[in-house]
Amino acid sequence: MPTPVAAALDGDGDDYQALLRDWAFNGRPEQMAPGGHWRTWLMLGGRGSGKTRAGAEWVHGLASRGALSRGLRIALVAETLGDAREVMIDGVSGICRIAKRNRPEFEVTRRRLVWPSGAIAQIFSSEDPESLRGPQFHFAWCDELAKWKSAEECWDMLQFGLRLGDDPRQMVTTTPRPVPLLKRILADADTKTVRISTRDNRANLAPGFLAAVEARYAGTRLGRQELDGELIEDRDDALWKRGAIEALTVRFPGALRRIVVAVDPPATAGAHACCGIVVAGIEASGRAIVLADCSVEGASPAAWAGAVAKAYRRFDADRVVAEINQGGDMVTAMLRSVDESLPVSTVRAMRGKYLRAEPVAALYEQGRVAHAGRFTALEDQMCDFGPEGLSSGRSPDRLDALVWALTALMLDGGGEPRVRGI
Repeated sequence: MPTPVAAALDGDGDDYQALLRDWAFNGRPEQMAPGGHWRTWLMLGGRGSGKTRAGAEWVHGLASRGALSRGLRIALVAETLGDAREVMIDGVSGICRIAKRNRPEFEVTRRRLVWPSGAIAQIFSSEDPESLRGPQFHFAWCDELAKWKSAEECWDMLQFGLRLGDDPRQMVTTTPRPVPLLKRILADADTKTVRISTRDNRANLAPGFLAAVEARYAGTRLGRQELDGELIEDRDDALWKRGAIEALTVRFPGALRRIVVAVDPPATAGAHACCGIVVAGIEASGRAIVLADCSVEGASPAAWAGAVAKAYRRFDADRVVAEINQGGDMVTAMLRSVDESLPVSTVRAMRGKYLRAEPVAALYEQGRVAHAGRFTALEDQMCDFGPEGLSSGRSPDRLDALVWALTALMLDGGGEPRVRGI
């Protein structure tokens, strides 16, 4: 016997039409309210990822439960009153557009939505936190919180007003920005965080849109924030900043007179151990170009040695520069075991990682280093590396390899030049 869903899909009557309107059937799992205990449902999403639709459906669902919704009070908070109306209420994915049944009436002069059930949603602007002083609510939907004007004060006033019912809750939908309030909400134990990307919603976007924006922004800080919904931030004490690295990106580097492959072998084995492998060259002008991040994670010694040999051949490199602090002669022996012709120079760290990295960071500041592409994982380490290392406490393996490569090319010298194109 067919299931109710299968039966509805086989027909073209009322059941089928009702199914098309059923958010529980049409929405993606990550757009549904999470289970368990939470006070704040935080949805971090890229542009056009479906976060506004999720917020509108959540609010409309709460207000459409018949007798259970009677007397319900909901706050709708946006950056401005205009945004509340144009996005949260009347927008393409707004409440009044998605409400096919039990459609609320928008009382413009009173700035509120009223449902047939008696539920009421009032709209507020982050520009006027004082307007939240007094009203009280069962639920709240906060849109684009990372753009709010008086974010801290507005959020605080909302928390004091969210005091009705047995389990007051709020949903936050926003494209992430590294603002203090958003970081604090993320760290709250009562927050359930969901991340969605623009590509997750490709079925509902204009043809060609995703390909166009990914071609232009994929891998950049802006793309990761606006498309992937990632919270990207630089450490105040980091040696590098993302904006500066992106400004030093070249599409077509000139002829290179020397190319090296630098290797930072992992100190331990395991699924999360990473062997840093970075390829860099130097132009006739003296500018260094980072050509590739070929680092491998969770690889055996034979596997990472093979990756080094592959990078050496792929870029027709002059030399392999390998750190031997952790493995000693084993590192050279392992590399030669996969390709005995590899020209290997070994280096041993005599100073701390931060002291070794400072002169290389200075080369970037002087505009003497450029990147030939977006190397996301490497740049994440660069922009999270301060005097105490990475925030995660993990080894900056990719960064170490970068430092060894640029040190060999620009700070230590050595090697006869030969010209080639790439």
